[in-house]
Amino acid sequence: MKANTQSLSLLLSGAASGILPSVYADTYELSPLASIVTTGPRPYSLLDLMKNSTLKDDLYHCANTKTSMVKSDFSIGHRGAAMQYPEHTFDSYKAGALQGAGIIECDVTFTKDKELVCRHSQCDLHTTTDVVTRPEMNAKCTVPFEAGSGVSPNCCTSDFTLEELKTLCAKMDSNGGVNATSAEAYAFGGTPDWRTDLYQHRGEDVCPRIPTHKESIKFIKSLGGKFTPELKTPSVEMPYEGNFTQEDYAQKMIDEYVEMGIPPEDVWPQSFLPDDVIYWVKNTDYGEQGVALDESHLTDGDYRDWHQMLVDNGVKIVAPALWMLVTSDATTELGIVPSDYAASAQEHGLDIIAWTLERSPPGLTGDDVWYWQSLQDLDLTDGDKFALLHVLSGIGTLGVFSDWPATTTFYANCMGLGLREAAVTVEDGATAADGTESESAEVETDEAADETESVEGAPASAEDTSDAGAGRVLKVAARSLSIGLRLVGF
Repeated sequence: MKANTQSLSLLLSGAASGILPSVYADTYELSPLASIVTTGPRPYSLLDLMKNSTLKDDLYHCANTKTSMVKSDFSIGHRGAAMQYPEHTFDSYKAGALQGAGIIECDVTFTKDKELVCRHSQCDLHTTTDVVTRPEMNAKCTVPFEAGSGVSPNCCTSDFTLEELKTLCAKMDSNGGVNATSAEAYAFGGTPDWRTDLYQHRGEDVCPRIPTHKESIKFIKSLGGKFTPELKTPSVEMPYEGNFTQEDYAQKMIDEYVEMGIPPEDVWPQSFLPDDVIYWVKNTDYGEQGVALDESHLTDGDYRDWHQMLVDNGVKIVAPALWMLVTSDATTELGIVPSDYAASAQEHGLDIIAWTLERSPPGLTGDDVWYWQSLQDLDLTDGDKFALLHVLSGIGTLGVFSDWPATTTFYANCMGLGLREAAVTVEDGATAADGTESESAEVETDEAADETESVEGAPASAEDTSDAGAGRVLKVAARSLSIGLRLVGF
């Protein structure tokens, strides 16, 4: 019981600050988190910014009546919760899961010794880690940082072994410019003012580590999550070192899900290279949900031919950028309608996933509105994020990536999209949060919460300790904590 008491203490103390203590990144003993979903105040603030519409009325009714949220597979954590947490870190994945993302992304690339790790690009370490501040590591970069040189550094995962990569600390994706006068000024400058440096590397006591692909699988599984790994297009010539081919790379990513015991129905492997997706379809059991990413097929004949090619090769899901799926129509209530691209995908029988919400500055206008470029003739507000989600759900979109999954989770719970089965039961005859009566004293969520896989040397679940009832105590505590987090606004 002592071990569980300590775990419960860590759970309660850590979650109060929005994330859990870093000890959990090493043990993966996170099964209590799988039952916690807290969207915090942001969705309600966005709701206030909506223009008057039937959708706004419906969402207000939901906001005023729904007392709890559950995970949704419609809500996909883009690099975790990258709006405020350093992307592809344990903390970012935890934040995404706490916000109800049913699916969480690891962008997959490889190291010098061909180990798979989670980074958005093979060559982004100079903007997403502190590598340039470490002279011995900076010297190994493809293009090292040199203060005041006016030359952009270029530091790649393939410049380092996994052991070396594990010494780096992750940070927000930003830089202080090529004319920065010091490595620190380059590494820790430039974060947009609508994001935050609050959770990034800050001294020896806080150092978010880069997860391996396998570690991300264990960790996301322990959070009750499913998986959408993106095989990143290599920045180095393939075959790498003459013998690591693109097919080897694509197969290695799938092999790690097989090794970890993750079933194909819980994995949506993605790539911008259609040959990768076609390879999975024809050579693995994981191709059924293979996702062909798209940002380049922009003309009618181009995307129709491309959609037909995907169908001819057994690909069933296409994932374009948000703006490609919609266009403006001021005669409609929301001002947003599906695009011809969306119509083509539907005509070809392709399912759709969209990316990425909550990745644009407030107001959705200005210089950095790539994801909203097809709607710039509208008088946009941040509340239009819900209008966009509504149009996407209307064409049967399977899920939407978001840098802050709470927004998509809130919408999905209000509209009943991709929700996980979850039953919260209390004492006999008591009234649950949804107003129903229950006869059970258990708290249950998606069964993945009870099947947490631990790393070597760590208990697989609370039931493995001396007191078999302590696991149930943790689950009840987790549910109580979820309610408490909502009350304090997280």
